[in-house]
Amino acid sequence: MSRISRRSVPWIHRWSRPMIGAIAIAGAILTAYLTVTKLTGGEVACGAGDAATMATGCKNVLDSPYATVFGLPLSLFGFLAYGSMSAASLGPLLIQPEGKKSFRKQLDEWTWLFLLAGGTSMAVFSGYLMYILATELQSVCYYCIGSAVFSLSLMGLSIFGREWEEVGQLFFIPIVVAMITFVGTLGVYSHLHQPTAADGRIFIPEVDTQPKPPYGWEVTTESDQSEIELAKHLTSVGAKMYGAFWCPHCYEQKQVLGKEAVQEITYIECDPSGKNPQPEVCTAAEIRSYPTWEINGEKLSGAQLPETLAQESGYTGRTDWKYTISGR
Repeated sequence: MSRISRRSVPWIHRWSRPMIGAIAIAGAILTAYLTVTKLTGGEVACGAGDAATMATGCKNVLDSPYATVFGLPLSLFGFLAYGSMSAASLGPLLIQPEGKKSFRKQLDEWTWLFLLAGGTSMAVFSGYLMYILATELQSVCYYCIGSAVFSLSLMGLSIFGREWEEVGQLFFIPIVVAMITFVGTLGVYSHLHQPTAADGRIFIPEVDTQPKPPYGWEVTTESDQSEIELAKHLTSVGAKMYGAFWCPHCYEQKQVLGKEAVQEITYIECDPSGKNPQPEVCTAAEIRSYPTWEINGEKLSGAQLPETLAQESGYTGRTDWKYTISGR
C-alpha cells in the first residue's frame, strides 16, 4: 500500500488571519479612543509613572499639527485603516459560501494582497511619525508607539502569514506601496516644513535641548530697530501669531524677529501647558499648524521672513532686517 503524506501547514499560516484581526481590532479600539477624546475636547490618560512628564508628552504629540490631517484627527484615519485591516483579515473566515470554491479562493487572494499593501503602508507611515516623534517633537507618546508596533506587526504577519505562490509580489507590492506612502506622507505634511520665503532665506537656530514648559526655548537673538518697528506695526493692525512653546518653527520665528520684537507682537499660546495659554482661541480660529500668522483676515502657515510679514501687513518703515541675507 502506498502511503500518502500531507505536508503540515505551519502554525503561523493557520493562525495569521485571526492574529491580524486581533491586532487590527486592538488598534481600532486605541484609535477610536483617541478620536473620541480629541473630538470631545477631553484629555487622554497617559498611564502611571511621572504623570506630569508623561501628560506633557502625550499632550505635545496629540495636540501637535502632525496629529491633524485635512482638519480631522489623525487617529480617525488610523481607526479607518485598522477597521479595514480587521475586515480584510476576518472577512474570509466568516464568509464561507458553499459550492463556490473559486470565489473563496479569489477572496482569499485579494484580501491577502490588501493586507500586504495595507500593512506596508501603515508601517511606513508609522515609521515616519516615529521619526518626527524622536527628532522634532522630542516627546514620548505611548499611544503612538503602540500604534507603530501594531502596524509593524500587521506588515510582518501579512508577509509571513501565508505561502506566497508568486515571490515577486512580496517585493514589488511592498516597494511600490512604501514609495507611494512615503511621498504621500511628505505631501500631507509639506506645509509644516516649507521654507517661508521665495528665496528660502531665513535664520536657522540651533536647538540641542528639549523645550520645557511653559516657556520652551529661550530667544537668544537681538532685534534691530527694523524688527521692533515691524512688530509694533503688526500689533497695531491686529496681527496675531499662534504657536506652541514646544514648536521648533515657532522658536525659529522668534529667533528671526529677535527677543525685543517678540515682546511687541501679539502671541497666542495654543498649548494648555504653555505660558498664558489660550487653546480655545486657537480652536475658534481653526489653527491647524504652528506657527500661524493671522494678518488682515488672512492666515500664513510656517515661520515667515520679516519682508513677508511687512508686505502682508502693509508695513512701510525701515527694512534693514538683521537676519535677512541680502546677497545684493
